[in-house]
Amino acid sequence: MMACGLATHYSPSTRLTWIEERLHKLVTDDPSTIETSLEEFSIADLPEESSVMHRIETIDKCFSHDTVEEIVDAMETEATGSNDELFTSALKKLKQAAPLSLKVALKSIRDGRYQTFDQCMVREYRMSLQAMSKQISNDFSEGVRARLVEKDFLPKWNPPCLEQVSQDMVNSYFTRLSDTEADLELPIKSREAFV
Repeated sequence: MMACGLATHYSPSTRLTWIEERLHKLVTDDPSTIETSLEEFSIADLPEESSVMHRIETIDKCFSHDTVEEIVDAMETEATGSNDELFTSALKKLKQAAPLSLKVALKSIRDGRYQTFDQCMVREYRMSLQAMSKQISNDFSEGVRARLVEKDFLPKWNPPCLEQVSQDMVNSYFTRLSDTEADLELPIKSREAFV
């Protein structure tokens, strides 16, 4: 969590009571004072040598490309050049996934960077409905069939390769099923503190 930037400090659970007591006694909201207090109980917990975090620059370089095809090419180059099992394994997983789903996921991640949480939830809802409706592709059902029902692990994706996935197909995943289909309604007003 720390290496990913999702946490600022690490402390064993045995120290949580001490941390709570210390923070409870503070009579300031000064970030530097809080930081100092947290550091007193923190342990430097660096990722293991095998951690993906030691390869984050290379991963960022590979996944910073604009298209799935470019990302796959970058991963192939890295897997071949480094003989690193992480890249070989990741590349294998990418090649097993539904081509359309890869492109939809990339667009979703990239679009999500500029959306609010509520907008992301609506986007995910639409994507889920589209995937299950089979209006664009049968890939969701095919994946369930291949992995969970028949367990042959031989899905027949449609379209079968990245080059055959059109931008229109990808964009369709982010639209409502129909004009009559209700969109996701989030209880925004009930969570707002000052409405």
